[in-house]
Amino acid sequence: MNTLFREVTPLSQDECFTIFSRNKSEFDFPLHCHDEFELNYITGANGAKRIIGYHISEIDDPELVFVGGNLPHAWFTHHCTGKNIHEITLQFHKNLFDHTFLARNQLGSIKTLLQRSVQGILFSAETAGRIGPRLEALTVKKGFDSVLELMSILHDLSVSPDMHVLSSATPIEGGPDLKSRRLEKVFDFMRSNYDRDISLGDVAGIVNMPEGSFSRFIKKRTGRTFIESLNDIRLGHATRLLISTTQTIAEISFRCGFNNLSYFNRIFKRKNNCTPSEYRDNYSDTKVFI
Repeated sequence: MNTLFREVTPLSQDECFTIFSRNKSEFDFPLHCHDEFELNYITGANGAKRIIGYHISEIDDPELVFVGGNLPHAWFTHHCTGKNIHEITLQFHKNLFDHTFLARNQLGSIKTLLQRSVQGILFSAETAGRIGPRLEALTVKKGFDSVLELMSILHDLSVSPDMHVLSSATPIEGGPDLKSRRLEKVFDFMRSNYDRDISLGDVAGIVNMPEGSFSRFIKKRTGRTFIESLNDIRLGHATRLLISTTQTIAEISFRCGFNNLSYFNRIFKRKNNCTPSEYRDNYSDTKVFI
């Protein structure tokens, strides 16, 4: 099984960000990761395959994706037949905006955007159509004006109503931004016991809340129900096992707490747009990380 390529980006410590524009006829860079945040805008590549973390999909035109630091990602030619692919890549340091700065009220939406990017964010074609020309213009901007425009672009992306998180949370570090001690206790419990039967009553009891109250509480704080949150954790483990082991689909299903194979197949396909078997086959065509 191939290993993940760790890229050393061209971004120097003396610069806030780097941006480059290129035309190509195919994608030939392996699955890779790096410390920096990355925004990718691509046109003319319908049918190319995108891998972001555990998520695999064919892309549309235009494509705009925001990738957090150390998240494995790559684009592959796959079914793309176009020979006029245009790509703009913007990378900036993970510490460009420090925690104190992002804690200010006016920066709250950008802070959330950066936190979500650890799972990869796909924006709609409409948003890509608006942001793409601004990225093109940014390739020739210099100095302080270029930094202001970067912040403006990030803000506009952060308030976009159509962003879509791509990858399942990583089993150990992934998950929502928890600003509640009660939720931290619940998620710690689910991560430690994902392979067991866990009921709503179990997790509600951990924080001494009635089941109905806890259901409303977790939905309000995370935007997801209890079972959706638990399934995300389980799917994170399942996707890792699919690409790093030769265990059968049924073995992985039961090992990750899904006691019904057909249910596991159904929610896996809903999340990843492919079956577990198709997912494993798709990943085997590329350089895989463990």
